[in-house]
Amino acid sequence: MRFGRVQHQLRRDQSPGEIPGRPDATGRPRFSVVIPAFNEQECLGACLTSLAAQDYPTPVEIIVVDNNSTDRTASIAAAAGATVVFEAERGVCQARQRGTEAARGEIIVSTDADTTFGPGWLSGIDRAFTRHRGAVAVAGPCRFTAAPWWGNPYSTGLFGLVGLLKKTTGRVVYISATNIAFRKSAWSGYDTRLTQGGDELDLLRRLQRVGEIVFDTTNPTHTSSRRLDQGLLYNITVTVLYYYLLGYALNRTFGRPVLGTARPFRQTHDRARPRVGPAARLPRLAGATWLIAAWRRR
Repeated sequence: MRFGRVQHQLRRDQSPGEIPGRPDATGRPRFSVVIPAFNEQECLGACLTSLAAQDYPTPVEIIVVDNNSTDRTASIAAAAGATVVFEAERGVCQARQRGTEAARGEIIVSTDADTTFGPGWLSGIDRAFTRHRGAVAVAGPCRFTAAPWWGNPYSTGLFGLVGLLKKTTGRVVYISATNIAFRKSAWSGYDTRLTQGGDELDLLRRLQRVGEIVFDTTNPTHTSSRRLDQGLLYNITVTVLYYYLLGYALNRTFGRPVLGTARPFRQTHDRARPRVGPAARLPRLAGATWLIAAWRRR
C-alpha cells in the first residue's frame, strides 16, 4: 500500500501550522487515516510500518498530527512518507479535529500512534462499509500488546459486551478511538472543549444521530499497554471513573475543561502539561496528602 508523499516534499513544506497539499492522480482517496501524536517517537514508527504493510490495493492518505511534540515525532512521520500537520494546542480532541479537517478522504479512519494493525485491517473496514452501504461508521475492538495478566481479559470482556449489545439492541454503546472509521460527510466535528472521552463518547453520540454504526468484532487493532502499567485499581478508579467518565460528564455539562486529562505515559523528558482545570489536580493532591500522613505516622 502507498501513502503520503516523497520525503523531499515533506521536508520542504512541513513548517508549523501548514497543511501541505497532496496532488493525487487518482483523485480523492477513499481512506484518510488520522493519527494524533504527542511525543510518540518510541511508537510511531511501528504504527506507520504496519499501515504501509496493509493489503488494501489503492493509495491511502496518512495524516500525523504533531500535537506540539518536543521529540522526533514529526521527523519520523515525515521520513515514513506521511503528511504532517501541526496543532499547537495540546489535547487529543484538538489534534483529531485538526487532522480530520485536513483530510481529503471520503472515509476518516481514527487511530493512535501507539497502535499497530494486521495487514487486512483497512480491507476489513472497506468490506464492512460495502456490506452496510447505509452505515455512517464502522468500529472495532482493540487488543493490548505485552499487557499485564488482566489487560486482555479486560478488553475482551469490554468489546465482547459491546458486540453483544449491538446484536441485541442494534446500538453501539462504546467505541475506541484507536479503531473507528466514519464518513466525513457524517462528521460534525469534535468538541474541543472536552478532554478524555470527547474523541470517543462524544463522537459516538454525534454519529448515532446521523445513521447506523457497524461494530465488527473480527477486525481489532493492537495498542500499547503502557496505560495499564499503573495497575488495575489505578486504571479503574483514576483513568476510567475519574478522568474518563467523570471528566466527560463535567466538561460536557459546563462546556469547558473543568477536569483535564490524565498525564501521558511517555518515555520523554518533556515537562509541559496539557490544558487542565482545577479539578484535575485532585488525584495529585490526594496522593500528596497520603504521603504526608504516612510520614507523620513514622
